[in-house]
Amino acid sequence: MKKYQKILGVLLAGAMVFSMAACGSSSDNKDASDETAKNSANEGSEATGGADADGYIVKATNTDSKSADNDLVIAIEGSVSSMDPMNIPDTNAISATRGVYETLVKFDEKNELTGGLAESWEVSDDSLVYTFHLREGIKFHDGTDFNAAAVEANYERVMNPDNNLSQRRRFVVAKDDGSETMRIESVKATDEKTVVFTLTEQWSPFINRMTQFCIISPAALEKYGNDIMYNACGTGPYTIVEWEEGDHTAMKRNDDYWGEKPGVDTITIKEVPEAGSRTAMLQTGEADFIYPTPSDQINAIKGTDDINVMTADSNIMRYVTLNTGLKELSDIKVRQAMNYAIDQDAYVQLMYSGYAKKATSVVPSIISGYEEQKEYTYDVEKAKELMKEAGYEDGFKLTLWGDNTTQEIKGMTFIQQQLEQIGIEVEVVPMEPATVSEKIYVDKEDAEINMWYVNWSASDFTMDGSLRSLLYSTMAPPNSANTVYYNNPEFDELLDKGLKTADEAEQKSYYSEAQKMAWDDAVWLFLGNDQIIYSTKSYLSGVYVSPDGAFNFANAVLAQ
Repeated sequence: MKKYQKILGVLLAGAMVFSMAACGSSSDNKDASDETAKNSANEGSEATGGADADGYIVKATNTDSKSADNDLVIAIEGSVSSMDPMNIPDTNAISATRGVYETLVKFDEKNELTGGLAESWEVSDDSLVYTFHLREGIKFHDGTDFNAAAVEANYERVMNPDNNLSQRRRFVVAKDDGSETMRIESVKATDEKTVVFTLTEQWSPFINRMTQFCIISPAALEKYGNDIMYNACGTGPYTIVEWEEGDHTAMKRNDDYWGEKPGVDTITIKEVPEAGSRTAMLQTGEADFIYPTPSDQINAIKGTDDINVMTADSNIMRYVTLNTGLKELSDIKVRQAMNYAIDQDAYVQLMYSGYAKKATSVVPSIISGYEEQKEYTYDVEKAKELMKEAGYEDGFKLTLWGDNTTQEIKGMTFIQQQLEQIGIEVEVVPMEPATVSEKIYVDKEDAEINMWYVNWSASDFTMDGSLRSLLYSTMAPPNSANTVYYNNPEFDELLDKGLKTADEAEQKSYYSEAQKMAWDDAVWLFLGNDQIIYSTKSYLSGVYVSPDGAFNFANAVLAQ
């Protein structure tokens, strides 16, 4: 048996992974190092002037204190769209639910895979059997015991097709004929503290996928069913107080938490789509942490003694999906023309003031197996020629959907102006995030989508996680987010082969070919990979943003 207690995550393997390798360096961005900081609270050290071992520059000290309360306020751009951890569409929802729920294994701040509710695990020599040994003495917020039977019950809930949970798609392979292949043969609680997952075949991302598998109280599930979204009950450091989608999520400390006790009394996540408002909240102290901090807001807080500005590489991919079911967008020459009409350098500068880099593949460069592709250089004349060859010299009209935040509208307007150069008239349609989801996740015959301005990050840090949900043929809505309606059997086969091999070189060759295929097919408008930029009051420590864009507040401390 192969025994593991701490495994280096796939993210680190990519350095020898969706969200960025070299952007924001001093050579690429003169001002980046002036604003870059690293949150060192979890290492038990105070931030002081100068650079740490990783080369991050610390902008302010953590010697200031917050007066009066011990309540953390986080202001975010988007919406917390779900509090059911098994039915989550975005990283804001992942972030919020992780205050309440926990997983068997998790990525720590250094992106190393470590134990969570499981203190250790073993993998059989044939990589088909994973045995998890659970921690003792843990209780759910309702007072019931966490044990192996709870893990088994949560798996059974996810796999029940009647529940229609998004997490289920991680464990099945849908076929074109409507049938399914299960990736997991069985999940068995062999005793109170041992649970065994048996796979039907080798599946390389399995352990990474388990970092997304949260455990809910079976008693709460029995009581509330899928209404658990409004009655969250996990084992985490915080308990839910109130969730009001589109406005805020409130939690309070779990004084009976099994691990290190929470450092703050309450957490309030406020949804503030307007960038200037978030910045103002930080400056006045109404918020202690804001994310994201748009690069064009950095100067507004630059030099403020009680604010830290942090940047970090991300695995966030920025792009526009193109519905190939539309006559015009079904033509590869049109899609390629649209890419040649996009000035990626201008996009990076306008949207992120250089705190980003151009997209060079269908995945960001820190994903393990990434391979750089031949650039779609900005060439309007070439784009016009391709449009002429496709029979669309006079252009056509399209709609572009996206969230109604300041930054997203700015990006959509940029795309509108760029495509206008080649005769494509784009109507920008900003909507509430929940409305976008409602309009996107419908059957194909009901789909009205033309283009979608969106970003994606693979929270499991795998190549398969970055590509399957977005481009695999059976992952079209309502199953998942393949709003390109890309249907390429060769591409599907490459992803399937990549999953089944444990040979790194062989796996890389499959993923390399898959990247080139999707890139050459111009499945998206390829835009960029931005850096994560967030800001905190200097008295706050223990809060950070992961490369996938999820913010972590489990170890938050407000200096008093």
